[in-house]
Amino acid sequence: MLPGTCDLYDRFEDEVRVVGAQLRDFGGRRAFAGAAVTVKCFEDNSRVKELLDQSGSGKVLLVDGGGSLRCALMGDMIAKAAVRNGWKGVIIDGCVRDVAELASLDIGIKALGATPRKSTRRGEGTHGIAIELGGAQVRNGDYVVADEDGVLILNAVQSAAVFGARAQQA
Repeated sequence: MLPGTCDLYDRFEDEVRVVGAQLRDFGGRRAFAGAAVTVKCFEDNSRVKELLDQSGSGKVLLVDGGGSLRCALMGDMIAKAAVRNGWKGVIIDGCVRDVAELASLDIGIKALGATPRKSTRRGEGTHGIAIELGGAQVRNGDYVVADEDGVLILNAVQSAAVFGARAQQA
């Protein structure tokens, strides 16, 4: 069973990174965890689609979308690909679309909000780099734990202490 973010915070306190953004749940799974895969893009979901089309077994995609509320960086078709490819979740500092369909999918999805406007695809964005999400620094390979109370970013030592070998294999 996945430990809750409140219990993890109580265990590590200020040594754990807390994502301060007020994210809403959109996916069918409310609690999820996995190794972080990072991407930075602004109003262009090319890299989001590219990454979620790949195997994501045991991973969570964290998207620094610059907090844009003008267009969605993920909709139902990209989210369905994420489910097919084994991703545990997607956390977006930006918007999603197709909210009713996202709620029916067995994947964790957190974002700032929703909009019907789709993003453009210009091939822009960078993945695998350190990003900032809600005031928390996130590096590719950190461990993410999310539930209804929020999102925590654990380093390798913390994740190994909580999840053991399971976190190291993700």
